[in-house]
Amino acid sequence: MKVTQVAIRPTEESNRKNRPALTPELLAASGARYSRNNEGLEAILAKIDPDNLDKSVDSIFKMIDYGHQSIADMVPVAMFIDGVSLFLAYYIWSVCPTASGQESSTRYINYGSETLISADDLGIPNALRDEWNANTQDCLRAYQEALQEWENLAASDGELARIPRSLLQDESDKAQKQVARMKRNYGFDRARNFLPSCLPTNVMMLMSARAWTQLCQHLRSHPLYEAQTLGEKIAGELNLAAPRMTRHAVRQDSIVAGLEREHQKCVALAQSESPFLQPNSTSFACPPRAHLDVQLPAGVAESDLVSDLEFHHHRYAWIGENLKRSVVRFGWDAVALAEIRDLNRHRTGTKHCPLVPQGFYAALEEWPEKVRPKNGVLFELAQAGRSASRRARELLRNDESAYVYWTALGTQFPFEHVTTAEKFIYEAELRTGTGAHFRYAQHLRDVLKLWYDRFPTTRDLILEGSAEPE
Repeated sequence: MKVTQVAIRPTEESNRKNRPALTPELLAASGARYSRNNEGLEAILAKIDPDNLDKSVDSIFKMIDYGHQSIADMVPVAMFIDGVSLFLAYYIWSVCPTASGQESSTRYINYGSETLISADDLGIPNALRDEWNANTQDCLRAYQEALQEWENLAASDGELARIPRSLLQDESDKAQKQVARMKRNYGFDRARNFLPSCLPTNVMMLMSARAWTQLCQHLRSHPLYEAQTLGEKIAGELNLAAPRMTRHAVRQDSIVAGLEREHQKCVALAQSESPFLQPNSTSFACPPRAHLDVQLPAGVAESDLVSDLEFHHHRYAWIGENLKRSVVRFGWDAVALAEIRDLNRHRTGTKHCPLVPQGFYAALEEWPEKVRPKNGVLFELAQAGRSASRRARELLRNDESAYVYWTALGTQFPFEHVTTAEKFIYEAELRTGTGAHFRYAQHLRDVLKLWYDRFPTTRDLILEGSAEPE
């Protein structure tokens, strides 16, 4: 695991125009000065000693003591995080939903050849290490075999891979490159369910020093050794960009207690709920039943929602105030971690995901009907994912925190999102259509059906299925 803070330097054009360049904390100090007087930027910059930029921060004010912690929101910090587990990457995005950034994508990268994170770095208990290693290797073998099956199918018939005929018939270089990419994605999209969540990935995030500090507090308070290690490394890099914040980036007793309470709730659920589907199941997957609850403002009717969508010609277009004031709670009984990692990235509202394994999803129903007999290969492979997910649940029942490293991306968990109606509509439009991943497109279509059942006159005004090809 490696964390690198990357500073931002002025462009050549900015230098030619003689624009000021400030350290992250000095930028915040200068902005915060506005709240105490109206002297303007030039007067503030005149107080800066170019030979001692760090000392100049205190000459303007003492950052945190000057006011509330929102001052630290004006301290931009970018970090690149290499070699964290797929699970921990999910967790840090759940703590920082408004962060900007990217992550290595399981939809575009063959992860099967990645070097594993060591049991030491993950904090796998000694007594479980042989079992954990065998579980991981089983899932990786299943991933490679499943990927080969799906890639062979896509190569044999592009239409089976759901590639638009117009693209297949277009002989231009641009179209052929897009077809090749969609064929690769087709295989990755379906095989990735077998990837163990302990595989390494890379994450880049850009957010304020305050947000980095809060992330450090969560990580250093977390029971997982990997999370604690990452929190320490981030705090060390944060010290380079915003040293005045580092003293706050420490373990918090309240977070320790809160995380333990939430974990014990998951333990109790794992102990009380019915186990996985019976061994003779044809899919191993728990049904992803959708649920939707909408609370409209007082006095607002369905006709008002229709009016709000009158000028909504694309997913970034205007939506009226009634939808913006309406509260939406939606989710599913069981969603694969692969999709949760994507759904979790939507910035708005609050997401809830009790990490209690419910089943294992392997995209078995995706195998086309006319070649259905070969589905038996995937069914056999799916048993590796089911076995891993079921064992993760057993470890959770026994209060073992490292159980998450037995899960795979196909392991299913309950997932819920609370937001406002216009943001729900944006998500539904973004996550359906040719350019959307097939599984979360289906999840959102299922929720949209519940929306249409309640508000049928909005059906033709929501741009379901409009996402462009990737």
